[in-house]
Amino acid sequence: MRIPFALADVLLVLAFLSPAPWAVNGSSSYCKGATPDISRPHSVTITEFGAVGDGVTLNTKAFQNAIFYINSFADKGGAKLFVPAGRWLTGSFDLISHLTLSLDEDAVILGSTNSDDWPVVDPLPSYGRGRELPGRRHRSLIYGSNLMDVIITGNNGTIDGQGDVWWNWFHDKTLNYTRPHLVELINSTGVVISNLTFRNSPFWTIHPVYCSQVVVQNVTILAPLDSPNTDGVDPDSSSDVCIEDCYISTGDDLIAIKSGWDEYGISYGRPCKNIRIHRLVGQSRSSAGIAIGSEMSGGVSEVHAQDLHFFGTNSAIRIKTSPGRGGYVKNIHIANMTLTNVNATIRLTGHYGEHPDDDYDPNALPVVERITIENVRGDNITHAGVLEGIEGDTFLDICLLNITLSVTSKPPWDCAHIAGYSDLVTPKACKLLREEIFPDHWSDCYNIYSQNSSSRLNRGKQWLSW
Repeated sequence: MRIPFALADVLLVLAFLSPAPWAVNGSSSYCKGATPDISRPHSVTITEFGAVGDGVTLNTKAFQNAIFYINSFADKGGAKLFVPAGRWLTGSFDLISHLTLSLDEDAVILGSTNSDDWPVVDPLPSYGRGRELPGRRHRSLIYGSNLMDVIITGNNGTIDGQGDVWWNWFHDKTLNYTRPHLVELINSTGVVISNLTFRNSPFWTIHPVYCSQVVVQNVTILAPLDSPNTDGVDPDSSSDVCIEDCYISTGDDLIAIKSGWDEYGISYGRPCKNIRIHRLVGQSRSSAGIAIGSEMSGGVSEVHAQDLHFFGTNSAIRIKTSPGRGGYVKNIHIANMTLTNVNATIRLTGHYGEHPDDDYDPNALPVVERITIENVRGDNITHAGVLEGIEGDTFLDICLLNITLSVTSKPPWDCAHIAGYSDLVTPKACKLLREEIFPDHWSDCYNIYSQNSSSRLNRGKQWLSW
């Protein structure tokens, strides 16, 4: 008579452990403050300032003049700059506070292929130099600093950086300065980027740095899979960032969470924290779906990502760091991830290298701890995990739960200088993670189930073994 009761409880446990549906369905939003349709009391069109949408005429002055005019409405609720259908060639231009830049669905803003149209500016203080070359760097196509209440949106209009000329200069080693981003906002608050397609960024595509309250929602980011360093969205020393309902296919990390580089990031001391990623789909042949680092010297914490689908990607989740970085990566929670044709599900890299100069402190070791990854399914996976910490600086409390992978390599896991726990992982986790999470170690794992839930899981495992 007890058998039906046990079977029923087993079914309840299995239902409890089942991940949420993988599909990107847009049923609910995790992003608060996303108001791309906010009504501005004033509106102008770029053609009112002499812009010509023929893809040939340079419209930098038109954008600059339009925004200069709109600035007069900043204390009157702001204004909208509308870009109608057409191909609008431009160099770099500045945004202002209380502005909505809105694109028609058939509008394409094109970045100039003349490097002189992208001004050269000082490096970021948390980097100390250009990211790829010493010295200064080119300014992004769409740029803003010390702003508040900025919206970049459209009915799936397009912003195209025409980055191939920059990629060629990079490969030919003829660059004089670090390549520009497509969109960069510095030290700004209340930013919404939504309902647009971004193509062919010369370098990282969307780069909010030293920002807070940032929403990136319903955007598509595209670049050739072999284009160099064309990251999708890179929150950098920023807080309260939400990235939701995005499709990204680029030549580098789809999302890379950063916070400064070696001694410059340590000195600047501004972490990246409270980052939410929800319903992300994409591929990166050479890099990661979600990366943290390698520039993480100001610290990265409280990252929550769920409902992820990566395919044809080198690493699904990657943490990159190195002796000399200092800083920390902690309190990371990844859940509900489906993978197809992925080289490594999880990759922890403790010796990434790449330093800004010879003045970094090799004894500045990073702290990596409390990383939880749960509810993962993967088909045609080469490596379950390549988890390599730093000798004398063990990465701690790496927790894996409810992960099922079809893996082709033997052994499926490669682990060194890490410590943590696992439960319900197939193929079985490496020896350094074999100790079970429940019942004794659930509190060591970040954002794992409550103790009541762990008791249910424990009982379920006993019944399953029975």
